[in-house]
Amino acid sequence: MQLVEPRPSRPMPIRITPLIDVVFILLVFFMLTTRLLPVDYLELGNNTDSRGMSTGEPLPELVVAADGSVRWQGEDYPLEELVSALTAAGIGEANLSTAPDTALADFTQTLSALDGAGIEAHWQRSRNDS
Repeated sequence: MQLVEPRPSRPMPIRITPLIDVVFILLVFFMLTTRLLPVDYLELGNNTDSRGMSTGEPLPELVVAADGSVRWQGEDYPLEELVSALTAAGIGEANLSTAPDTALADFTQTLSALDGAGIEAHWQRSRNDS
């Protein structure tokens, strides 16, 4: 006595519609959760390893403050005065950093002004101590 009927000899067709639905849902999920390149950040190269220390003189330190002024040698300069002072001093390279509350617009404006005057600025992100 047979309790279970034998399987039919023809193969069962694979239904592809549910598979397409699952693939579409996964596609939508990954499209919505994938983070694209942020457009509100400025990507800068921090490669200063190729610079040689042949002269032994340190580069001037420029710090962009929150109000847009730039501190150099203990004095705050408006951007126009800073560029002319650096050019008059014959400075062609400088290290550029920012105060923690400096706006990105002030940083990029300073970087553009230095670049326009022919002064190469090296920028390195500050590490958070917290």
